[in-house]
Amino acid sequence: MGRGDADPRGRGDSLIPGPAALSAAAAAAAAALLAALLLLWLEDAGPGAGSSMAETEALPKLREDFRMQNKSVFILGASGETGRVLLKEILEQNLFSKVTLIGRRKLTFDEEAYKNVNQEVVDFEKLDDYASAFQGHDVGFCCLGTTRKKAGAEGFVRVDRDYVLKSAELAKAGGCKHFNLLSSKGADKLSNFLYLQVKGEVEARVEELQFERYSVFRPGFLLCDRQESRPVEWLVRKFFGSLPESWARWHSVPVATVVRAMLNNAVNPSGKKKELLDNNAIHDLGKADDSLKP
Repeated sequence: MGRGDADPRGRGDSLIPGPAALSAAAAAAAAALLAALLLLWLEDAGPGAGSSMAETEALPKLREDFRMQNKSVFILGASGETGRVLLKEILEQNLFSKVTLIGRRKLTFDEEAYKNVNQEVVDFEKLDDYASAFQGHDVGFCCLGTTRKKAGAEGFVRVDRDYVLKSAELAKAGGCKHFNLLSSKGADKLSNFLYLQVKGEVEARVEELQFERYSVFRPGFLLCDRQESRPVEWLVRKFFGSLPESWARWHSVPVATVVRAMLNNAVNPSGKKKELLDNNAIHDLGKADDSLKP
């Protein structure tokens, strides 16, 4: 009998599980883990702003008009996966006359394209001492975030809520008109899940600051190749990668798509004080450029 063959004696003839049983148990455990993770993403965030065909066709003109305004921008969380891709895309599109990174350490870049990027190193525990870093920016993108596993429950709340909120307060006081917040699908301040609860709470508290324009992005599971090791995320990425795109787009999204949606939204004037873009809207807006290609 080969290793993959069924044991003709049946399950009751041995107290020691064979390889097949162990494989089945491992598969069941993996399925249970994925099911638990998916619970975080199954709740739709509500209707978001999509992209119409007219808006898509207007993108090149919108970008050119935006560049002519010589606006300045700051990015919080540029060392993370989304912030890193966002910075790269901003420089490639040349949308802003001044780009500033605000973070706890100075980042090193080898490429020539990054030579004019300004960096403000701050202590997030004493942000009031660094109010000048937040002054004079027209647009702000907040991609700050950590994990409970990496920072503990208290550390997670401090970064994802307290640091974000204080940064938003200083940005508002410094003249920022358009604040963009990277949140999460299912964010809800009444959620029983700490992660979603904190995301929902900070969304609401930033809204109270009354920015002229406030854009919230609620992506599903972010698909990217992280520089740091996160085995569970690797497993879930593989899972979503095996699904049909029509289903996966409701619960996951590539980081590059999120970034393009952020920028396509930023260059498009809006009369709304608050915009909420869910995962589906992010897909539509982030892939708007694809329809312009021949």
